[in-house]
Amino acid sequence: MSNPIGNRAEAVARERRREQRGGKFLTFFLAGEEYGLEILKVQEIIGIMDITPVPRTPDHIRGVINLRGKVIPIVDLRLKFLMESAERTSESCIIVVEANRVQTGIVVDKVSEVLDVLGENIEDAPNFGADVRTDYILGIGKSEGHVKLLLDIDRVMSEEDLAQLAAACRDAGEEAPIEEEAMSVA
Repeated sequence: MSNPIGNRAEAVARERRREQRGGKFLTFFLAGEEYGLEILKVQEIIGIMDITPVPRTPDHIRGVINLRGKVIPIVDLRLKFLMESAERTSESCIIVVEANRVQTGIVVDKVSEVLDVLGENIEDAPNFGADVRTDYILGIGKSEGHVKLLLDIDRVMSEEDLAQLAAACRDAGEEAPIEEEAMSVA
């Protein structure tokens, strides 16, 4: 038997979460699909530059760059999301983000725009079953008749990724920009 009070409370809680998720998002493309990141997590957008590979890191960790004297680990989101690798183009770029208090660069096919997405236009991520992780999806944003996967960058970068990024920086001869407490946040 259904509980009308419980159902109403759940609906109110869902609506409140949806409203809180609204805001400005930087949108970008990967393999023809549009994604978005909370603009407050984005520090800057730079063109593709020489990435120094770090041995013994997973394929999605491309290596490190020196950005104005600071070593920043670089993650290829295509490979992180188990997509096919693609040739870099003039539109390919690196979005420097802060994920779990760690400055990281993510490689994307191209940046699109900054969108203001109202909370009422963000739906929960669909449930694909226990075998498919969707916890890194903040929600599905609807804007101008299109849908965009809105990512929670703090969840895209797992605790294991943070440890590997710290190791990549150490292997590159730099002090790791990742603090122990940042790794426990993931």
